[in-house]
Amino acid sequence: MRTINIGLVGAGMFGGDVHLRTYADLERSGIAPWLGRIGMDDFASEFADVEFNLVGIATRTKESAERATSEFSKLTGNLPLSYWGDTPWIDLLEDSGNNIDILAVATPDNLHLPPIMEALERDVHVITEKPMVLHTREADSIIQLAKSKRRLAGLDMHKRYDPDHLKIFYEIIEKLGKMLYGQAVLEEPLEVSSKTFKWARESDPFTYVAPHWLDLFIYYLGIKPVSLFAVGQKGKLVSMGIDTWDAVQVSVIFDNGMHIHFVNNWITPPDFEGPVLQRSEILGTEGKVVSHTQDRGLRYWYTGGGTRTSNTHFTRDVPRPDGSKAYVGYGKDSLIACILAIMRREFHNASDEDLEGTYPTAEEGRLHVVIVEAAAIVRDLNYAYLTTGQGTPVTARFNETGITILDPIGKNQVIYDQPI
Repeated sequence: MRTINIGLVGAGMFGGDVHLRTYADLERSGIAPWLGRIGMDDFASEFADVEFNLVGIATRTKESAERATSEFSKLTGNLPLSYWGDTPWIDLLEDSGNNIDILAVATPDNLHLPPIMEALERDVHVITEKPMVLHTREADSIIQLAKSKRRLAGLDMHKRYDPDHLKIFYEIIEKLGKMLYGQAVLEEPLEVSSKTFKWARESDPFTYVAPHWLDLFIYYLGIKPVSLFAVGQKGKLVSMGIDTWDAVQVSVIFDNGMHIHFVNNWITPPDFEGPVLQRSEILGTEGKVVSHTQDRGLRYWYTGGGTRTSNTHFTRDVPRPDGSKAYVGYGKDSLIACILAIMRREFHNASDEDLEGTYPTAEEGRLHVVIVEAAAIVRDLNYAYLTTGQGTPVTARFNETGITILDPIGKNQVIYDQPI
């Protein structure tokens, strides 16, 4: 009998929902039912016999760990072990006798590195939420350790599996001619930054959500950044006692000459009709494509509820005859792609070349980290100069010598000295 044992670190908005529901469906029915959605159904019969087991869930507090394990038990009838504390992933890995195949990391953005490195050191594959880490050298350390251990480090980059994006990048993009510019907008509700995330001070809306858009353009267009400009605004959250950014805008020029403007905030009021607002557009010399979640068509209203929209593409419940619900959508597809790649490594000894292009990799995620790290520095410097009446003159440059912050008021600084 072939089995994949999984450990989950973090059970918040994504860990306690998307990850938890995905592993529950895997434990119930295996991976075969989900492979057609990612174009990998040729492996359905080969891996139909593989069983899955969520060994344990590790979180910061006892309450969140026990809540998550209880929810998983309701979905599957099986109760994973609970772990909590400052480094609960260590206890989870040690108690398993190093018998965990995959550690899924869904902790806050700034806490990804320790559990990832601990797992890889113990020869455990990793799947992590975005951004992989916050600094390029940290990304390098993950990539190097994973290669030395011959383990996979996969990322949850679910936007590349959105059916609208599949249509855009597999059918439409080639008709648009030379790429000129793009825009990507993702605006999160105020509840996320003020209530859901206790760690909003340690992050910002660009760092938190923009890696999904970065992945979309970088992966499908095969482009790399050459320069960057970033600004941000503070006000509403600071007035609420949360010292972080309300909104951040980042403009990136890529090596194909394309300019992409990224717009993010996490202060959208609850009155807005949807869970988030997300929109993208791409202009080429021969045409333009626009994708907007509010245009997908499902809009409804009723007395006392206002007008609402739903993104049923992301995740949706499909009732089973027994009353339980299957969990379907592109929010889950990225995790399935990573797990399939790990299974192919474990059971077929698949090489990196065999797996190339079949799942979001740490190497691909490194470029997201490069941009996130530079954007934070440029944004902070421009904000400081703006408040003293000196404008926003700072930019970043990416090339074979690394990352250079270009500051005409202060001084230029090389923050990373390896090829990008």
